[in-house]
Amino acid sequence: MFNLFNRNKATINSISIPDFGWIQDKNEEGIKLWMNPEQTRAISINFFNLKPDLPTIKDVTVLRDFYRNQISAHNGGIVQVDLVDLKGYTAVKTIFKIPQEPTGMTYLASLTIPFATCSYVVKIQAPEVGTTGMRDTFIVGKLMQEGVITTNDDGLQGWFGDPYDPTFTKGTLMNKSDEEIYDADFPNHPLSETRKWMKQIEAEIVFKKELEKIKRFER
Repeated sequence: MFNLFNRNKATINSISIPDFGWIQDKNEEGIKLWMNPEQTRAISINFFNLKPDLPTIKDVTVLRDFYRNQISAHNGGIVQVDLVDLKGYTAVKTIFKIPQEPTGMTYLASLTIPFATCSYVVKIQAPEVGTTGMRDTFIVGKLMQEGVITTNDDGLQGWFGDPYDPTFTKGTLMNKSDEEIYDADFPNHPLSETRKWMKQIEAEIVFKKELEKIKRFER
């Protein structure tokens, strides 16, 4: 009876993701984490055995407000917040940017998969290392030549902006160079890598059979 109960219980092992051949650094009840060989990128599966604190899994506008307020309070900004279907399970996909000291950005991407009494969060953490700001500098020059952005006494105009609410001005806002169309020109940039890896995780994530018996998050 005990073994049967465990087979119907959600655990950290109830989902699996590609680990890209990276080195596993943690393997615990609440987290599995892998680091790339250079120790500059991390991916993880996080299991929270408690009711999710999400306001909803149905209204993306509410979710964007929720995450926008959270990340801007830490001087960060949102690059993406969307609802996605992961092989029949609804998930919240997010990408945030947070400024580093003294320069550069750290990009944090996640897939939050909520159930009624527990949740999984797949995370990617990718900081800028070495020389920073090259992507921004190149795209600023390109867009200024094209007249897409301009400058005045207040600085760059048309460069910064929340991707969903142009009236929001707090935190570190997304800028034009964060757009996905520039990833191909900067394949080794942490944001480009983050998007590439996240797409592979979305395609290859595996949900074990026991999760079919776990009540979904319905709010």
